[in-house]
Amino acid sequence: MHIFLVPGLWLDASTWDGVVPELAAAGHTPHPLTMPGTGIPASGSADIGFADWVDAVVAELDRIDEPVVLVGHSGGGNVVWGATDARPDRVSRVIFVDTFPPADGGSIWEFPIVDGVIPFPGWEFFEEPEIADLDEATRADAASRALSVPVRVPTDPIRLSDPRRFGVPATVLTGTMPVADLSGILANPPAWAADLAAVEELEIVALDSGHWPQFSQPAALGRAIVEAIRSEPSP
Repeated sequence: MHIFLVPGLWLDASTWDGVVPELAAAGHTPHPLTMPGTGIPASGSADIGFADWVDAVVAELDRIDEPVVLVGHSGGGNVVWGATDARPDRVSRVIFVDTFPPADGGSIWEFPIVDGVIPFPGWEFFEEPEIADLDEATRADAASRALSVPVRVPTDPIRLSDPRRFGVPATVLTGTMPVADLSGILANPPAWAADLAAVEELEIVALDSGHWPQFSQPAALGRAIVEAIRSEPSP
């Protein structure tokens, strides 16, 4: 199975390096991606918006003439959901790593702008449960490799139009929100959880991690992804 790995904000394809071996060992073909404009100054990235990130994933998906699995971490979850909406007949499963799909018009988040881009805001920006499993060395290494993202990407609204996206099986690998809490939200979903609640075949799996399992326990994340697609048919 071809698996496209979409990172969240400030991350590039290399941040999946610890996850890829587990996927390959299970017989899958991983495709870690770097999103357009990542690490590029405002002079070369100011016109890049969230839709361009979705389009980049769709373009990669269209290169392969068979169903694929899409994996999105954090803000990358918004991206893979947009790609699923664009190509619902090409995606066999979508996997959200400590995130959930937005509804139409939703966005990632708002972050401080510096020199016309969104730089990594520092670990102090995040809540303790999100970073508790990252030791100081891991934090330092990840922060040193973090890249800016285009200024529009985090706040541009996602545009969704094809209800067939709800028929694509989905898995949420949740680290910072207990499964019971997320299931409780879906029992009476607010607007921000409407798309997740509408997914016809949804699996919610606990990760023993914070928000960045690809850094704190990449092999375990890789095994969780393999397990999530265990029932997918071979191409």
